[in-house]
Amino acid sequence: MLKIYGHPNSINVRKVLWLCAELELPYKREDWGGYGRFRPLDTPEFRALNPVGMIPVIDDGGVIVWESNAILRYLAAKTGRYDLLPADPAARAGIEQWMDWQASDFNNSWRACFMGLVRRNPAFDAAAIAASLQQFNAAVGIVDAQLGRNGGYIAGGSFTLADIPIGLAVHRWYSVPMEDARPDYRHVAAYYDRLNARPGYRAHGRNGVP
Repeated sequence: MLKIYGHPNSINVRKVLWLCAELELPYKREDWGGYGRFRPLDTPEFRALNPVGMIPVIDDGGVIVWESNAILRYLAAKTGRYDLLPADPAARAGIEQWMDWQASDFNNSWRACFMGLVRRNPAFDAAAIAASLQQFNAAVGIVDAQLGRNGGYIAGGSFTLADIPIGLAVHRWYSVPMEDARPDYRHVAAYYDRLNARPGYRAHGRNGVP
């Protein structure tokens, strides 16, 4: 059976848990990470699984995969879910480019405001938080424009693997408190509700955990 290393409040672990729900894939999960709340990531035992010491990691019958988006690609490909991740290079690239953007620019946009306003980490001052909020809103604006062009989902008219990382980041955007009015992104609001129709998103995305 698939084994997942990582605690269930981690946004990156939740990507994998959501996909497992979409695939109806059974798994066992162990709590690791969580800033000292669970088993530590800097031990030789964990570093043997992932040399960079981050969650999630999966063990699929001896096949070890780390990095959340790589895990998503692996599981979709292994289960033959070409609706989620097509074999055609052009169609696949249209999905993977959004996954990679989420892991880089989109993720980096919310880091300071999320850590400062939600996690209450004092390392992030007001100026850093304000700049991060501006960047986060701009990134969600990109998502809103893409959804308006594409007919409902981030890579087209149907749900794909790209909607898992993007959908979780959208939930994080709604979870960050803002003094000023949250931008009125109507396509994002409709997308948020559309994803909520999926049991995996209700369980691991829009589930009260930011």
